[in-house]
Amino acid sequence: MMNLATELSTPPWRDDGELEALTFDIAGETFALEAAIVREILDLLPETAVPGARAFVGAVVNFRGKVIPLADIRLAFGMPSAEATIDSRIVVVEVEIEGTPTLVGLRTDKVTEVLTLRKSDSEPPPRVGMRWPTELIECLIKCGTSVIIFPDLRAIFAANGRKTSSEADIIRHPKS
Repeated sequence: MMNLATELSTPPWRDDGELEALTFDIAGETFALEAAIVREILDLLPETAVPGARAFVGAVVNFRGKVIPLADIRLAFGMPSAEATIDSRIVVVEVEIEGTPTLVGLRTDKVTEVLTLRKSDSEPPPRVGMRWPTELIECLIKCGTSVIIFPDLRAIFAANGRKTSSEADIIRHPKS
């Protein structure tokens, strides 16, 4: 019996088994996202910290007159935060969060290229030996001698982007 979560969280491969993907680096690892969800690649912008927000989405930026959250997925993967470099970029993506299309900026160390990836080169992350939470990875894709990590943005935002129910209760029902 196929696990429903595994069935639903796979990259959107085309009928020919390929996918156009934007690749970027975070902490020396290569990640990829479906190119169709990428709205823009930006140089770093001034950030406004959000008091009380979790570190994962601890700031917002002004993107073409809209205030959007700025996420650091390195924190979701348990990597230490890092200072920006001359190569750092913000990748603005449109993802569905709780049923609503939402613009989000993703902080990256470096944007590399757009590649055509093949489904035949992908496989689920191994359950043993991974240093990242496997539930946050849709698949690993072999590309030459390296491996590209295809993160599950919906799972990342579900696990890291929301306040817990107790935090939400405090906001809805503050103590007098």
